[in-house]
Amino acid sequence: MSRAIRPGPRNLLTDVAGLSVGHARHATLATGVTVILAPGRVPAGADVRGGGPGTREIEALSAENLVGGLHALVLSGGSALGLGAGDAVAAALSARGEGLPMAPGLPPVPIVPSAILFDLAPGFAETFAAEGGPPHPRLAREALAAAGPDFALGTVGAGTGAHAGRIKGGLGSASVVLPGLGADGRDVTVAALVAANPVGSVLIPGSRAFWAWPFEMEGPEGWEFGGLRPDPHAPRAPDPLPEEGRLSLAPADAPAAEPGRATAIGLAATDLALTSAECRRLAMMAQDGLARAIRPAHTPMDGDTIFSLSTEAIPAGDARGRALRLAAVGSAAADCVARSVARAVHAATALPNGRPAWRDLA
Repeated sequence: MSRAIRPGPRNLLTDVAGLSVGHARHATLATGVTVILAPGRVPAGADVRGGGPGTREIEALSAENLVGGLHALVLSGGSALGLGAGDAVAAALSARGEGLPMAPGLPPVPIVPSAILFDLAPGFAETFAAEGGPPHPRLAREALAAAGPDFALGTVGAGTGAHAGRIKGGLGSASVVLPGLGADGRDVTVAALVAANPVGSVLIPGSRAFWAWPFEMEGPEGWEFGGLRPDPHAPRAPDPLPEEGRLSLAPADAPAAEPGRATAIGLAATDLALTSAECRRLAMMAQDGLARAIRPAHTPMDGDTIFSLSTEAIPAGDARGRALRLAAVGSAAADCVARSVARAVHAATALPNGRPAWRDLA
């Protein structure tokens, strides 16, 4: 076996064994839901840095609280109206008998944190009225039923209606294998999944190259998001608000840059055995991947939220060795988040009458 750092066999979140992912999208609305299933309750954490977040059950993950873990995670479109997707998954898992045992005769209670992104557009209100409410709970049940080890990237699931600056956003994922990092000498896997709908730009000004290009990895099928590199002789724009983003002082652009109308939400995962407190640190480090891939990130207009979890399969050791392993996993997670953002945009396809996709740019 090669000892080089490399992507996992799928280059997806599900390279962390035991995780499964399912998508669903509305037939006519540009919205959808992504569900990530864990193998039972696993330690988890979260980090919120955007100024306009929409979340559910984050406090249940805090190390000082009773649970400190999750059974599933839901990422949804629909803005705050899409948070009901988490309720639907929790109810479905409970009906399966999954969740925290309460007492004889009482249903188990799954912990299902959720985060949403803004993809509302004309036509949503009429469809919501016709369906008796937002469709996201129904989509969540469909995504749960579809969950498995293989899943698509791009204009799917929670990334269906996403935009990345002035081009089409989407859903991306990436993984990396860290050889021999475990306390027992086994390889450790780190992976991420991101629904990328940022107000900022993912592209270097004047080019199709991604800000995340330094972290791109090459696999059996080539470079994972095109292999483009910036022109070393091109002038670097000092403008903190790149023209490729949705931030602009022009009045015509103001509606797209209002607080709460953009975000990047996702999950960083590993099989290194971590506590809930260590998972929080993992989420904090992983969140830096958004700043590596999006300019600017963590704005007042975004709701940037990254969750984290550990499947506890590989021992982390103790003392200084444990801290160093957590640092390595956190650094790798930030790279995976950056790569996931770029892969989301690279794989996205344009919607009718919508923003152009990266693949359509000249």
